[in-house]
Amino acid sequence: MLLDGVQIVLVKTRFPENIGMAARACANMGCPAIRLVDPERWDREKAGPLATPKGQSLLDGVRVSPDLAVAVAESSLVLGTTARTGGWRQALLAPGQAAREVAAALARDEKVSLVFGPEDRGLNNEEITHCQRLVTIPTDAAASSLNLAQAVLLMLYECANAVRAVRAFPDAEKTGTSGGGRAVTAEEQERLMDALKGMLLGLDYLHGDNPDYFLMPWRRMFSRAGLRRHEYDALMGLCRQVLHKLG
Repeated sequence: MLLDGVQIVLVKTRFPENIGMAARACANMGCPAIRLVDPERWDREKAGPLATPKGQSLLDGVRVSPDLAVAVAESSLVLGTTARTGGWRQALLAPGQAAREVAAALARDEKVSLVFGPEDRGLNNEEITHCQRLVTIPTDAAASSLNLAQAVLLMLYECANAVRAVRAFPDAEKTGTSGGGRAVTAEEQERLMDALKGMLLGLDYLHGDNPDYFLMPWRRMFSRAGLRRHEYDALMGLCRQVLHKLG
């Protein structure tokens, strides 16, 4: 399929009908996989009619995960969608910008997750910590909320166009990563964040009752950097050595 390597991750989806319509959007754009995270209701029979015949195999292959970290663990690029801005929801990408990052990752044979929150409230602050980049779809201010399946279709349309463009010039997206090895997965980045938090707590750099909040600038920095495996190994080694010296 055109978007092999991409999975749509739907977090705490309320209505199975929306999952069915998202499956139809995936079939239309060549996305092979849907993953559900703690859905409020998952009813294959209710989702089926909205998926149309082309989307049935996607519904048959739906995987359900207990939390977002598990769902995106194997992905090197995790993009979360949000309609809200401010706070840590900064440096938001437009769909076209995000799609170019997706196409570049796929050209390097990396896995990608596109994450969508529940219909009534979107991704919460804890959930966006598992997303390396955030995407917002510009809309009219008077009606900013999109139907879940509409948002999925729009994002996948942009990704499909970006992939076609990369395939037309295949060397352009691969040259920028030479010599760096593979990108780290979301699971490895979480492991690094845990090691970094332990080191910074040991150094009394992080204070207060919520160290994860104060770790957010580091998380954002590493997400933007697009760490490669040899860089991950070096940083993990640094954290271990500092903790060893601290005793």
